[in-house]
Amino acid sequence: MTTRLSTAREICYDADVANENSTTNSITEGPVWKGLLVFFFPILLGTFFQQLYNTVDAVVVGQFLGKEALAAVSGGSAVYVNLLVGFFTGLSTGATIIISQFYGAHHKRELNRSIHTGMALAVWAGIALSVLGVLITPWAMTIISTPEDILAPSITYLRIYFAGVLPMFIYNMGAGILRALGDSKSPFVILVAGCAVNIVLDLVFVAVFHWGVAGAAWATVISQAVCMILTFYKLIHQYDPDCRFYFRRMHFTPHLLRRMVHVGLPNGVQSSLYTISNLIIQSNVNSFGTDMAAAWAAYGRIDSIFWMTVSSFGVAITTYAGQNYGAGKHERIHEATKQGLLIMGGTSVFYTILFYITGRWIFLLFTHDAEVISEGMQMLHFLAPFFITYIPVEVLSGSIHGSGETFRPMIITMLGICVLRIIWLFTAVPAHDTIIMVVACYPVTWISTSIAFFVYYKKGNWIRAHTITQS
Repeated sequence: MTTRLSTAREICYDADVANENSTTNSITEGPVWKGLLVFFFPILLGTFFQQLYNTVDAVVVGQFLGKEALAAVSGGSAVYVNLLVGFFTGLSTGATIIISQFYGAHHKRELNRSIHTGMALAVWAGIALSVLGVLITPWAMTIISTPEDILAPSITYLRIYFAGVLPMFIYNMGAGILRALGDSKSPFVILVAGCAVNIVLDLVFVAVFHWGVAGAAWATVISQAVCMILTFYKLIHQYDPDCRFYFRRMHFTPHLLRRMVHVGLPNGVQSSLYTISNLIIQSNVNSFGTDMAAAWAAYGRIDSIFWMTVSSFGVAITTYAGQNYGAGKHERIHEATKQGLLIMGGTSVFYTILFYITGRWIFLLFTHDAEVISEGMQMLHFLAPFFITYIPVEVLSGSIHGSGETFRPMIITMLGICVLRIIWLFTAVPAHDTIIMVVACYPVTWISTSIAFFVYYKKGNWIRAHTITQS
């Protein structure tokens, strides 16, 4: 581990693990690829276990309750979870970016105030979105043409999920804070614990108590509460008091809240626009019937392995760029971007080959229905080769976000992916009403948006657009 002797007292996690976590110092010093990967892998593993929450729900429900319950848990209800939760996750990146910049610039007072402002934002946003989600669930499931045979269980699952959304928000914000401080291991360990609880409770509530989709939802909510408690414990017991969380200090600092919202809101809007376009896609898929809805739900669990990898790298490179931007080391940001494109490009090719070879066996985890598997494999064979075309979107936007520039990337994404995707669905699909034409909107928009990001990144204006200040 490369050590910055002049700032050793600023290491912001427990002394007993400080020597194990090489991410804190390797972000702004040492080999770029090593710093990226050491920071990235705990995030990836943590995201993997986070994905396991819903995947375990899908496996248990699909095996014990059938394809209708699988579609209820993993179809339209999952899209709505992504809509509201994704909005907050995008919004919370504002806190992560600001905290990582203050940490890289060694602005200790603003660093501490940012931590408490971010956590206050998580609490109030979690309460608001929990109430909203419970109230609008029946209407929301109806407007996307949810098949009648899965409407009631979809509403049940989604309402319980939203009732327990506050712990998820607190964990996500806490994990973002820890990563901004260079600690990507602790969120991973916490998620492992939460996932273990989720697996046990899924089996108990669904297979033993026979609570149906409600049991799967409650298992997820309880496991998220466990993650919340462990996250608070980790933040409260930080070694450096400047990085420590105190409940009595949890309030909004107005100018920091404004900065967090200014930086994070475009990401939240971007995430919501992604999901709105996916809702339209879900509605198109639902029009083909329950078998197609179940196939799309199962395929979504398979390709989530790819998405969690690339999105984890996006989180890693955003924090990496944020700390180096705060430290004034812009050349490391550019080098990380180049190496990130190579690393993730190779990873996408690996996943394409892997899914082609193992896809049918993975589908069997969720269902043994031959028609569902056949439709799902058709989707997989068409989409997997295009994974590589999305890589520049995540890597380039992650580097740009680290500088605090999030508005223009939102516009690029909104036009290149969301608006173009909707145009495709309302023009190309009616002319050729097949499932392949529906899902073709993905590669069309990935390619277009990647080109736009390359053009904007090369201009270089984004890296000079912001400065780090403290009050």
